[in-house]
Amino acid sequence: MGKTRLRKQVKDMFRYLYLALALTWSASTMAQTQDEEHLSWRAAQRQDQEWFDSKEAQRIADNVLLYQHENGGWYKNIDMASKLSKDEKEKLLEEKNKDLGTTIDNGATISQLEYLAKVYAATQEERYKIAFLSGIDYLLEAQYENGGWPQYYPVRKGYYQHITYNDNAMIGVMRLLRKVAEGEMPYDFVGTKRKKAAKVALDKGLEVILATQVKINGQLTIWCAQHDEVSLAPAKARAYELPSLSGSESVNIVRYLMHLPDPTPEVVTAVESAIAWFENHKIKDKAVQRIKDPSLAKGYDLVVVDQPGASPLWARFYDLDTQQPFYVGRDGIKRTQLKDIEYERRVGYSYLGNYAEGLLEKEYPRWKQGL
Repeated sequence: MGKTRLRKQVKDMFRYLYLALALTWSASTMAQTQDEEHLSWRAAQRQDQEWFDSKEAQRIADNVLLYQHENGGWYKNIDMASKLSKDEKEKLLEEKNKDLGTTIDNGATISQLEYLAKVYAATQEERYKIAFLSGIDYLLEAQYENGGWPQYYPVRKGYYQHITYNDNAMIGVMRLLRKVAEGEMPYDFVGTKRKKAAKVALDKGLEVILATQVKINGQLTIWCAQHDEVSLAPAKARAYELPSLSGSESVNIVRYLMHLPDPTPEVVTAVESAIAWFENHKIKDKAVQRIKDPSLAKGYDLVVVDQPGASPLWARFYDLDTQQPFYVGRDGIKRTQLKDIEYERRVGYSYLGNYAEGLLEKEYPRWKQGL
């Protein structure tokens, strides 16, 4: 569908939503008591399907609608479950056309859409369906022609415009769109046109996943956390997120590929190559320990220690030339040991973890057996 036509449809959708929300505010406000206990946004997303028919579920869903912008997306790191005053609600309505921060980072937009689908399945309230479809249109419009998704849409200049695997951003979008395209519950209400559009987007996304798998000395390895949106080369994000092989983000990319039905030879090769890379780059007989230290800002430090027989670790970053782990702080300088970067980053970011352990020990063997 054309972007001009899409924007008109979105505006029409929001006119309906504004009216629907205005009509529900008075009733919902009177129904709530001062001593009523409310769930957090995190907890609300984890409830059983039966709960999504409750007044509390709909109260939070109406918040989600208020936070949604006219382009269909959401900002990140917002507690959707917090109680909102009338003034706060009116301010959110006034800001709906300000959409420079709508994003897929940190689960934004994806988590709201998953929630709205569950509430619509339970209530059949039209306003939740309309908001959900607007969000799906946002994701479809945000995709680059080459198949990747930027971190922010409308596109922000800087690293935000890179194709973003970091923090599961692009893979999160593709998992949701796959459920939509296949008509899985609770997404079975989506019409044929959007299902087909989602399928096209998924095919393009798969193409760019295969194209961005890093090849070194003729061998396919894994992926960077972000890739240049034009050249597809591994790209830098923040000062401590240099172009590299990502031992963390690549795990969920492989998982996505393994969940594809009837994988093509190209997909099988991509998975097999990544699995071989993970096997060959285990960090053995080491562990990350939390050491108490009241003199430090968080009361502890993280230290890498020798531990024979420990579960394998993988680094967040591997050098593109040597394929060896490195650690980098806010100064952007590569170092060979975790202890050599500043304390704030050492305890405030994940540099080492058993990222691929479950993938290698359980998930890949099951996938291989099913081929």
